[in-house]
Order: sequence, then C-alpha cells, then structure tokens
Amino acid sequence: MTELDQAHAGLARDGIAIRSASTVRWRIFGIIFLLVVINLIDRVTLSIAMPTIAKEFAIEPAMQGLLLSAFFWSYALLQIPGGWLIDRFGPRVLIAGATIGWGFFQAVAGVATGGVSLLLSRIGLGAAEAPLFPAGAKLNSIWLSSQERARGAVLVDSGAPLGAAFGGVIIASLILSLGSWRTAFVVAGLATMLLGALAWWYLRDNPADHPGVNAGELAAIKSAASASQVAPVVGSRSLGKGSFAAILLGRMSWAMINFGLLTWGPSYLAQARGFDLKQMGGATFAIFLAGMFGSLTSGFLVDWLHARGFARGVVYKWALGLTGLGVMLSFLALPQIADPIAAVALLSATLFLLYFGSLYWSLPAILAPKDRVGIVGGAMNFAGSASGIAIPIITGLILQATGAYLMVLYFFAACAALYVVGSLLIDFKQAEARR
Repeated sequence: MTELDQAHAGLARDGIAIRSASTVRWRIFGIIFLLVVINLIDRVTLSIAMPTIAKEFAIEPAMQGLLLSAFFWSYALLQIPGGWLIDRFGPRVLIAGATIGWGFFQAVAGVATGGVSLLLSRIGLGAAEAPLFPAGAKLNSIWLSSQERARGAVLVDSGAPLGAAFGGVIIASLILSLGSWRTAFVVAGLATMLLGALAWWYLRDNPADHPGVNAGELAAIKSAASASQVAPVVGSRSLGKGSFAAILLGRMSWAMINFGLLTWGPSYLAQARGFDLKQMGGATFAIFLAGMFGSLTSGFLVDWLHARGFARGVVYKWALGLTGLGVMLSFLALPQIADPIAAVALLSATLFLLYFGSLYWSLPAILAPKDRVGIVGGAMNFAGSASGIAIPIITGLILQATGAYLMVLYFFAACAALYVVGSLLIDFKQAEARR
C-alpha cells in the first residue's frame, strides 16, 4: 500500500470524504510552473538577441561568453544564502519578491548603452532569479507526498525548457515586430513584474493557511507527511559527502550541457547551421519543447513505476543513466549530420532525454530533512549555477580558438558521461525506508 493509500485509508476511518478533497497543491505548482516559464523567457532573451546585440556593440565571441556568463555570477553566489532565507522566512515572500525583482532588471537591460551596463543588468537578473528553484523544492516538501514529489519536481522544472522554447519564438517575434531588441526586453520585464503580485496573492507556506484548502486535502497532506518521517540521507553534517557529492557531480555535468545549449544554442543554429532570426526562433522552440515533454515524461514514469512496487533507487538510476547515455551518443553523432533539419531533430531528441534530469529537483525533498530542503536545494542549484558561469566562457574560448563548434559538441558529450556517473552514485537506501 502506498503512502497516499495509507493516508486515504486513515481518513476514511475518520469519516473524511476523500472524493471531495480540494486540489490547491496542484494549482500552486501550476503557478510555479508558469513562473519558471517566465523565468526562462527572461533568461534567454540575451541569447536570442545576442547576434543582433553583438553587431550593435561590436562584441567578440569571448566577450559574448562573458556577457552570457554574467547572469550566473550572482545566481550561483546567492543559491545557498537564498536557500537559507527560504528555510528561515518561507518560500512565498521569496518567490513574490524575486519575480518582481527579476522583471525589473529584465526591463533595465532594454536601456543598456553598452557592454558594461548590459553586464550589470544581467548580474541583477541572476541575483533576483536565484531563489525560485530552491523555493519550488521547499514547496514540494511542504505540499506533496513522496508519491507525488517526482511529478511536482518535473512539473516545475518542465517550465524551464518550455520557457526556453517560447522565449525563442516570443523574443524573436517581438524583435522583428517592434524593430528593436530593447523594446522586447522592456515588455518582457514589465509583464514579469505583474506575475509577482499573482504569486503573493495565491501562494502559502502552510497548507492550513490557504483559504482554498478544505479538510480533505489538508488531512491527506498531513497524514502523508507523517507517514514519510524517516532519517534522511543528506543532512547538515554531510553536505560534502556521499550521495550529496554524487548529486553535485551529476547536477554540475547536466548543467554544463543545459546552460551551454541555452546560452550558445541560438548562435550555433545561426552560425553553424545558417538559420536566420525567424528560423532560429522556430528551431529553438522545437528543441526546448521536446525538453519539456521529456521532463514531464520522467516524472510521471518514475512515480508510476514507484507506486507499483519498483524500488525508487532502481527507477531513478535506470531513468537517469540510460537517458544520459543517449545524450552523450547524440552529441557524438551531431557533427556527422549535414542537413540542418535533421540536426534540429537530433537536438530535439537530445533535449527530450536530457530533461529526464528534472528528476534531480525531487531529490532534496526525498533525501533531505524538511527543515533543510531549501538550503540543500540551494546548494544543488549552486553546483549547477557554477556550470552556468563556466560554460558560456568555455564555449566562447573554444570557438575563438578553433573557429568551429566541433570541440564544443565533444565537450558536451564528455559532460554527459560525467552526468551518468554522478547519477549512478546516488544512494537511495534511506529513501527506500520510507515505503
């Protein structure tokens, strides 16, 4: 019998009608999903506009890499402090404030007068966006049972590829229709700030405080939470050892690929595959939309298999290991493909497999004590963000040294191999004790 089955059986004995239970928790995760979509749209605006901006400001590839990396300087630096603030003050205030803040810096980028002011706006954007994913992990631990956490995690993280997909189309369309990348940035920023108010209005740190949660849903959440109390694998004294070290390795390697494609992917399509701005936006949409479907597939597949008795560790390791291997082989094959459409199709398949890595966002809720989920999620995202700092610069230097993307693709293949190793080294033994 699963955790939720046990909870529902207990509620039935207490006379609570399960069928009438509200579903506020999934609406909350729907809002977080929307915010992640907007988060990535704002984040990729510079990547989409970079070919245009580079011409306007006469920026060389190495400097382009620096600009694309600047977002992650503050984003990475504030991950662990942001996680602590989430644990201390709750996710609601951090999410609402962060959304308004990053919308402001997105709009400010539209009035940049050169490389320095653009760089400063990107640093501000990274600082403001930092709390969102750790806050989502915190909400996962508060609102969902262990049988729902993989779905909750991938629902949130699937907003990232969807945002990157729509970001390519929306920003490219705004630039073409408005005739200015600056106006596109300002419009995106102002729209984001409005969503911060929505987040404050609907989100709650405690299910009991939400006016839409009825007795059935509240009792089910509390009962499932009580059933899942067990000694965790990751604690405050073991952040640098064992499973957490494996999580860091896997997340850093995964992020090298993800952020490499996010920052330099549009330029690869334009320079190596000959796409114009409109074609680049459409191809980016297709590639990252496939990533969204991969993310959603991973969560539902893992929860479905786990609910049917398969060991959590076995399911996670097979899912992450096999898809990571597929990503590695895809990057090795990509240089051999001459047709641009076939290359986009292979990149789409690659992103589908890569975004099984969204499962990593369920790990803090599964492996960490509830009062440490925010900081553990922040530390994990710090590892990924460190890759976000490095990979745009590394890619720019490789391009400047070789004049081609071949070695970049091989570097991504090596990162995929390390991602597989890290994923297979995670220890789920304590998590299995929850069943």
